[in-house]
Amino acid sequence: MFLTFGEVMARIAPAGHLRWPQTLPGSVQVTWGGGEANVAASLAMFGHSARYLTALPKQPVAEALVTSLRGLGVDVSQIYWRKEGRLGLYFVEVGANQRGSTVLYDRSHSAISLAAATEYDFENALQDVHWLHVTGITPAISEAAAHANQKLVELAHSRGIAVSCDLNFRKKLWNWRSGTKPKDLARECMTKLLAHVDLVIANEEDAADVLGIHASGTDVTQGHIAADAYEQVARKIATEFASVKRVAITLRESISADHNNWGAMLFDVATDRAHFAPLDAAGNYQPYEIRNIVDRVGAGDSFGAGLLHALSTPAISSPDKAIAFAVAASCLKHSVQGDFNYVTVEEVTALLAGNASGRVQR
Repeated sequence: MFLTFGEVMARIAPAGHLRWPQTLPGSVQVTWGGGEANVAASLAMFGHSARYLTALPKQPVAEALVTSLRGLGVDVSQIYWRKEGRLGLYFVEVGANQRGSTVLYDRSHSAISLAAATEYDFENALQDVHWLHVTGITPAISEAAAHANQKLVELAHSRGIAVSCDLNFRKKLWNWRSGTKPKDLARECMTKLLAHVDLVIANEEDAADVLGIHASGTDVTQGHIAADAYEQVARKIATEFASVKRVAITLRESISADHNNWGAMLFDVATDRAHFAPLDAAGNYQPYEIRNIVDRVGAGDSFGAGLLHALSTPAISSPDKAIAFAVAASCLKHSVQGDFNYVTVEEVTALLAGNASGRVQR
């Protein structure tokens, strides 16, 4: 059983690539999203037992959200229904070409931001769980959420449950301590958290933003990634945090909003070796070239879910196979609208086998 913990929100977006002034007043698309819920949904669709823990207000929209998760196969039995607080929202305007996508959060006073650690039934939530997944988003929401996240991770770690954490730095959220800069607050909280984490997941910027560990020869704003430099980044993370056994880093080169190169690296501490994916015929790193991106929001979460699936599946649990599966799963997510990755294991396996033409399957 996997357990993920964090905030799930209503995701509100204009249709297609429309901008807000073109859309309002008018109709919008409402779906669901949130890093940890995205991972739980993907794991359930991959056939795993996946439980999701959060705090939500008892109201019809939140109930519809939970019904959707349940319909995907996610165990929602441990969700804490709170009298005070609201459902968080976030607004997405999908970019195109040289215009990047934008995200606007509306999460203040959400149920999970107000809930104290003592309000959750962590004992029952961890029942039969072998893996806990959290992110750096939850502790960024509020001091109460940071404390609850920390307590759950410490309890899981003390019971020998594997813990993964996606650093997921969100500078717009780390503002709950007046007078403390977002990066400083994130570093303080995440450093404490990573002392109890087995698998660290990050993107090409997170290690620098959260931990102050920089990859040489990389300029993310210009879309240039020096992939090999991230082996040293991962090794330094593992050196600083004794509990860490693996470090995974996604490597995105943004040529435009519609055109990205996408790959990743998995560093295995036991063998002191980095594994990259995808690889060309000669075994050299060669990222997927993704054009005409439909939606890149949630791609990191689909990567995390793919990695957790692979590491928990004996046939593909070796570092080289696990990172290849995770990258392929997240590559396909770029073709799916919304946060959730509606992709099957069979579709990921087909891409790994070289079926990348996009031909109609009959």
